[in-house]
Amino acid sequence: MNFDYAMRKASSLDIANTLSPIAPLTKQVGGFIAATMSTKDTITNKLREAFFPESLEVQDESHLHEGHAGHKAGGETHFRVYIVSTAFKGKGRVERHRMINAALAAELEGSVHALAIHARAPGETG
Repeated sequence: MNFDYAMRKASSLDIANTLSPIAPLTKQVGGFIAATMSTKDTITNKLREAFFPESLEVQDESHLHEGHAGHKAGGETHFRVYIVSTAFKGKGRVERHRMINAALAAELEGSVHALAIHARAPGETG
């Protein structure tokens, strides 16, 4: 049995990326059957795993971009994230966005065309 996959640094949720707009509930991954989740669920889980947020809302806004660049049939291409986490305390807007982009690198290189980010530390307003 080959265990090279255990050496990857990426999140265990990387296997959840969907390959088609109408994805089956399971798919074959390296000889194993793995559950498939929506891109929204993958984003939500990766952000929870990376930042332990006090609050998190992920909105799929793909339907607002039909006919625009990057839109695909079935959606799951354009997202808006609202996240509050102590991980952002003392960090500027650009650094917060970079942190989130790093956590979601696989999705941003794959099926996600646009990601609007609203990241705050607890107690911040605006």
